[in-house]
Amino acid sequence: MNETIKLQHSHRSIRSYKAQPVSDEMLQAIIEAGHRAPSSMNAQEISAIVVRDVERKAKIAELAGGQAWIAQAPVFITLVADFNKTDMGVRKAEQMQVIHESMEGLIVAGIDAGLVLANMMVAARSLGLGIVPIGGIRRNPQALVDLLGLPPLTFPLVGLCIGHVEKDAPLKPRMEVSTFRHDEHYDASHYQAAIDSYDTTIMEYWNQLGRTDGLTWSQNLGNNLKHVYFPQVKPVAAMQGLLNDK
Repeated sequence: MNETIKLQHSHRSIRSYKAQPVSDEMLQAIIEAGHRAPSSMNAQEISAIVVRDVERKAKIAELAGGQAWIAQAPVFITLVADFNKTDMGVRKAEQMQVIHESMEGLIVAGIDAGLVLANMMVAARSLGLGIVPIGGIRRNPQALVDLLGLPPLTFPLVGLCIGHVEKDAPLKPRMEVSTFRHDEHYDASHYQAAIDSYDTTIMEYWNQLGRTDGLTWSQNLGNNLKHVYFPQVKPVAAMQGLLNDK
């Protein structure tokens, strides 16, 4: 097993950072790793907004639901679906862009943002830095649109904290890999047994950490997936001109 795969297998989210800045050289290498990620149709419709300003990071932490590690991390990057950029190219070709009004467009932007995010995470960790992706930036998307000055046809998808590790985090157990890998066809016949086993495993993990508030995987999903946890995503995306009616 090579060092890259070892790094990927040891992924963990870091929420404790030193005050030590991330060097410009490190940050540029991480940004370029994201920039080189695959992009559907070579559209390159993802943009990255780098925030290092202390007050701006504190505001993002507040908007994301009080996630203090956003303010603590020296660097916070927001990945944005940027159909404003692609619209400029389409207009130059004397055509009219419609992909941003479709479900396909939103799916593609989400996939491409995920590819950028993954590249940046691996790059940062290969430099000895800690990271944690932040979906909570979609909790109050309009306020983030305003804070970052995002124009129409753009939308903030996901964020990333980057910094030097102050306190490391243990490796969280995953459900058995057979619930992830399906050979030749989809097979969920063993899911229930795997879920039961994982609920036990994750509770043992929380107990080892002394987390009295820890929930089973099933309980956590039940609490979060019984409703749309970020209900402002759809209306704000629509106001930004990003629809899903095609």
